[in-house]
Amino acid sequence: MTRRYIEPLMQKSTPSIIADKLREAIGHGELAPGSQLFEAQLARELGVSRGPLREGMQRLTQEGLLTSIRNRGLFVIEMTPENMEDMYVARSAIERAAAARVVRGDAEAAAEELLTVVDRMARAAGRKRETAVGEADIEFHRVLVDLAESPRLKRIHETLITETRMCIHALAASYRASERRVEEHQGIADAIAARDTELVDRLLVEHMDDALHRLTGDRSAGVGAVAAHPTSA
Repeated sequence: MTRRYIEPLMQKSTPSIIADKLREAIGHGELAPGSQLFEAQLARELGVSRGPLREGMQRLTQEGLLTSIRNRGLFVIEMTPENMEDMYVARSAIERAAAARVVRGDAEAAAEELLTVVDRMARAAGRKRETAVGEADIEFHRVLVDLAESPRLKRIHETLITETRMCIHALAASYRASERRVEEHQGIADAIAARDTELVDRLLVEHMDDALHRLTGDRSAGVGAVAAHPTSA
């Protein structure tokens, strides 16, 4: 099988670079949910020694993307409906906290940057390019958290985005069922531009709930139980 993300590194290898490569491979389904990782094979494909590879895999184990099963080995996690709901609860908390911080800053500039991504999403949707729509969708949320300028929120969000990619790849048909994706993201960006914190928060919860419902088919699942003001102590 030809791999896209598991390939020889073109620069000095470090555990962080290896972890990034593995994270991308997991997120894009190249290392499938539930699959076992074989150290010798990965070291050969990445062109690295086993020492930094082990450290890179350990980082992903700490993030929760890999799980070690006693006497069996290291495996990619599986996104069960329960895991999906928990992941979206965490994503909701992170993104709502990030959005609240963005609104308190240069909201107009942030909204402009987000609307650039929405425009790209709309063009892709008009051309029926589902993969490009999905990439723009994920990019919107990554930019939102980046704009908060919080290293901790960004670090946690990176793992959650990888898990989101896993869900989308595993259940692509149901995730594509919604035709409101451009409209939902436009609304969030417009609410940020208007500095309407409560509307931004509500739209993010609704957006997360909609995505979760499409992925799991469970209308009772949702992220609304997260505190309305995640930034308060």
